[in-house]
Amino acid sequence: MTELAFKRLQDGAYTGPMNRLVSVFVFVILLACSAQTNRPGYTDTPFLPGQKWRVHDADRPYPRVVSPGARRGDPPSDAIVLFDGKDLSKWRSPKWTVEDGATYPGPGAGPLISNEAFGDIQLHLEFATPSKIEGSSQDRGNSGVIIMGHYEIQVLDSWENPTYADGQAAAIYGQWPPLVNASRKPGEWQAYDIIFEAPKFDGDKVVKPAFVTVLHNGVLMHHRKEILGTVEHAKVAHYQPHPAEEPLMLQDHNTLTRFRNIWVRRLTDYDQP
Repeated sequence: MTELAFKRLQDGAYTGPMNRLVSVFVFVILLACSAQTNRPGYTDTPFLPGQKWRVHDADRPYPRVVSPGARRGDPPSDAIVLFDGKDLSKWRSPKWTVEDGATYPGPGAGPLISNEAFGDIQLHLEFATPSKIEGSSQDRGNSGVIIMGHYEIQVLDSWENPTYADGQAAAIYGQWPPLVNASRKPGEWQAYDIIFEAPKFDGDKVVKPAFVTVLHNGVLMHHRKEILGTVEHAKVAHYQPHPAEEPLMLQDHNTLTRFRNIWVRRLTDYDQP
């Protein structure tokens, strides 16, 4: 069929103004069919364990194309930019200030809550604790990234600032301390890159717990670490069933910790568009 259509094109079967349009359409379709039937790979290799695909399967879907950011920390082409330094239109909280490309809570502001809800995500954000050191332990630059409104990655000034281990910067608050302390000095910009797998529930039963991977300033803090449940202070965490997607939150803890360059990517599974 394909060879016959190519031959008809070569023999001038499609002529005239209308037929020229037809010929272009046919040519494009034929190229697509040719590319599909001539994809590199194999059709006779063993099947991969637990998969419907063979080793080097010629029919396995190609991953979708995503353009990375120009510089490290810039959002890739499929990112949802939640804050670009200009406004808080994608968040709920009228009492957070936007200034010099960053946002921070005003007095009594409460948490900053995203309009959109998310489940499995890759999250990037940058923060800077106040340059003037005031207080100690949990009273220095305290804030938090609260994923789905339930699971907190601690934000704190942990530069030469002793506190309880599971409450310092990059801790899964009240559950797991970070593997190392990679904090910069007060006032300097820092970055979190977080990969979060949402929990799954069947009624009140936890079918799959949440997992999180965290990099702080490019240094690994947690590697697919299991989260024990909803964040608690001075209590053991436990799960509370909730929807498959929930908003992100930035905590107001009565400090002037600033945030900027916040973006998120929804994560899909393998072989999905």
